[in-house]
Amino acid sequence: MKMKHINKIKLITPSLLILGIVASLFSVNILAYDEAQANKLSEDKVQQSTNTGRIYVDKKNPYLMIKSVASKTFKRFSDEHQAIQANPNRLKDIVREELMPYINYKYSAFKVIGKHLKKTTAQERKDFVPVFREYLVTSYAQVFTLYDNQPVEFAPEKNFSGKKIIAVKTRVIMQGRDDIDVSFKVRRNRKTNEWKAFDMIAEGVSLLDSKQAELGGIIRQKGLPYVTELLKKKSERDIVFKTKSVKNKAG
Repeated sequence: MKMKHINKIKLITPSLLILGIVASLFSVNILAYDEAQANKLSEDKVQQSTNTGRIYVDKKNPYLMIKSVASKTFKRFSDEHQAIQANPNRLKDIVREELMPYINYKYSAFKVIGKHLKKTTAQERKDFVPVFREYLVTSYAQVFTLYDNQPVEFAPEKNFSGKKIIAVKTRVIMQGRDDIDVSFKVRRNRKTNEWKAFDMIAEGVSLLDSKQAELGGIIRQKGLPYVTELLKKKSERDIVFKTKSVKNKAG
């Protein structure tokens, strides 16, 4: 059933990134990150894109926030196409600068720990959160390599006054196959009234639920520090364009 009155624009969104993760990325190796580069940029400075100039993002309107972040991110991807082809790890910089300021990665990390939270120490959680953040960064960056200019439709804005958590619905338009419905779950900060994303539901599959199911048993059996090291080790490879590699081998 088609959504009515949907604004269509051709750009990549965080929803498309996480869609790729839910669909396939968690079953393959994840990639490297540069801690020095990650720490170099503070969240107060990431509003300024090196190539696109400042674009205001309204964090108090979750619908406008998603569209603005999508626009900024895809423009960076387009403007730096040659640099990305030369150094795919450039995608990680774009993700850190354009996406992560709008991702509540600490809340997501705690949700992944789930029922095991009380069995962890404050120091273990403190160590886990930044590693989980970079795990998301490298995951999103790898999925960028799968993007093929698919159009994305945004559902009309609804009244979010007084709500703490809402789902912003989008649809990825696929040629030659069924479209893919994706809900971008965002949460309001009570003190600032600003919204940030914390989960994605792609065709009924929750990113956080998937990670909770995958890691919960390991946390229970071996502890959170083990999982922290596990995610860190899974983030020690470079971003690669897998489709390009396959074509080169075939040729």
